[in-house]
Amino acid sequence: MVMGMNEPTTHFRIVGLEPDRFAPLFALDDAGLAAANGVRRIADEEPGFPCRVSLADAHPGEELVLVAFEHHPAASPYRASGPIFVRRHATRFDAVDRVPDAARPRLLSVRAYDRDGMLVTADVCDGAVLEDAIHRMFRDGAAYLHVHFARPGCFLCRVDRA
Repeated sequence: MVMGMNEPTTHFRIVGLEPDRFAPLFALDDAGLAAANGVRRIADEEPGFPCRVSLADAHPGEELVLVAFEHHPAASPYRASGPIFVRRHATRFDAVDRVPDAARPRLLSVRAYDRDGMLVTADVCDGAVLEDAIHRMFRDGAAYLHVHFARPGCFLCRVDRA
């Protein structure tokens, strides 16, 4: 989408999940990890194991945990959780007006919410054109967005106005 001269561009910020929240999971044995609703995985292909901290795919051989995560803790009917991968020693993605690498090669579902955590609109797009969906949904009044991988439905990231 090409923005017109008089059409304002909404700047957006995407931040990966806080790595310190997940670091203790890597110290757990398999039983402890299972008690935390998680399992340990070793990436064996790329792409295929998108980390929600770095928002990039793990390289083959990297250790990850696959764990249940409440990604939308809103006090609304849209409260939601689901499985996410986190790489050991991942560096947190934090960027303005830049889409993370894990989004580009995938089909995505973009969900727009109001300030009360209620869904106002949703769309599916190719990751190569995610910026277009972000700008359109913010222009249409969304308070924040969630991006999910469309086929498995897993949460990727939250998008806020910058």
